[in-house]
Amino acid sequence: MSDLPFPETPEQRAAQTHAITQATGIDPALIERLVREFYGTAREDALLAPMFAHVRDWDRHIANICRFWESVALRIEGYDGRPMASHAPLPLDAPHFARWLELFEATARRLCTPVGADYLMERARRIAQSLEMGQQVARRQLPPRRV
Repeated sequence: MSDLPFPETPEQRAAQTHAITQATGIDPALIERLVREFYGTAREDALLAPMFAHVRDWDRHIANICRFWESVALRIEGYDGRPMASHAPLPLDAPHFARWLELFEATARRLCTPVGADYLMERARRIAQSLEMGQQVARRQLPPRRV
């Protein structure tokens, strides 16, 4: 799948979403199932569970995360959150991101086609890397620049 920007028209966007679904087996229902199962597991995980203690309305949180993944995976508009800002106050470090990826991948591999799981994991790795780097920038913990 290419990583082109959102097409300009709703028709083009719908066609691209359809093509992604055909190629990967991923659709909004699968995304919701994956998100619910993943967060059910993450909320029980010794390392990750404390990161979710601040979430009071899980239905709202899950719906928001589903919109995020629909945007990332299917190019469906509707997500208007700020992942970097949402994660900035959390005490996340490299082990948290590694565990998040491990659990997310296990869920994706269990629920998705191999192509669909690979497609989601490519995006999940980029998201984790971006969020981890954002945390490091916010804490001024980036390694020195190489010359």
